[in-house]
Amino acid sequence: MIEDKNQEHTPLSRLGEFGLIEHLTSQFTDKNSSTVKGIGDDAAVLDFKDKLVVLTTDLLVEGVHFDLSYMPLKHLGYKAVMVNLSDVYAMNATATQITVSVAVSNRFSLEALDALYEGIHKAAEVYGVDVVGGDTTSSTTGLMISVTALGEVDLDTVVKRSGAQPNDLLVVSGDLGGAYLGLQVLEREKEVFKVNPNNQPDLDGYAYIIERQLKPEARKDIVKLLKDLEVVPTSMIDISDGLSSEIIHLCKQSAVGCDLYEDKIPLDPQVISTCEEFNMDSTTVALNGGEDYELLMTISQEDFPKIKANPNLTVIGYMTDPSVGMNLVTRGETKIPITAQGWNSLGSDSDDQ
Repeated sequence: MIEDKNQEHTPLSRLGEFGLIEHLTSQFTDKNSSTVKGIGDDAAVLDFKDKLVVLTTDLLVEGVHFDLSYMPLKHLGYKAVMVNLSDVYAMNATATQITVSVAVSNRFSLEALDALYEGIHKAAEVYGVDVVGGDTTSSTTGLMISVTALGEVDLDTVVKRSGAQPNDLLVVSGDLGGAYLGLQVLEREKEVFKVNPNNQPDLDGYAYIIERQLKPEARKDIVKLLKDLEVVPTSMIDISDGLSSEIIHLCKQSAVGCDLYEDKIPLDPQVISTCEEFNMDSTTVALNGGEDYELLMTISQEDFPKIKANPNLTVIGYMTDPSVGMNLVTRGETKIPITAQGWNSLGSDSDDQ
């Protein structure tokens, strides 16, 4: 856990549960008209009028989802919010509120939680969401943080995973593989540090991929972009578990097949160079890496002229009849069945909310 050893640390027991909640939440103010009552009562009161409400939640556990030896607590707070907002944006919705619950062991001081909540507050400010509640409790196993996100969307613009049709284009935002490679660099430097604690981490040249791992950004801008372009995707999902897993989700829930073109997968130059350094195949990293939090969507071919010149979106394939199956079309024009080998914390197929 990264803390300043020279800083005075306040034990959480000095505040008590309610004092701690009041301390951690004093910086949050409500910004959305749908927030009637936020923090401070038995429950939040929300009014979405004629909008559909979307809700998603994720739990992050120390030692499973994050390593505090290289994940600053401020970044962890920010990332925990991004993980959930990304799911809201994958419904083509506007995120409006979050709740935050944490379980901490007695090795964490008040200052450590202040750093965590500083990241949460920054995320809420940048993305315009209200923090309207949550819970704090003790833990015997380190730190756990759970965020629930709510959002709103019109009935005629909500996008599910189940709407893709044969001949729809498969489109992705941004680029892929950076978060996974950032993790590989951090893990390598951690092992070097364990052997020789006097060695400083060598992170020169890896800024982009490390930021993709430690401080990802949810693609709120893509939802606005699609609205401005007057494009409503036929299906959409966020890329948290790897491109291959997310394609399989879309295909299964939409009952379609897919041809994904290897040479169309967008890769940042730093991803390509780091793959060469680690002797990894860049396509494998993009397919299975996960935690990129980009948006994967299908759109009607009629909408292609609206997106074709946009640098934020890349057409990487198209949907087919289910009898064709789900395939990667290699640079050598060979078809290989797509299999899910992305991140899975339980060791068996599991779906994220």
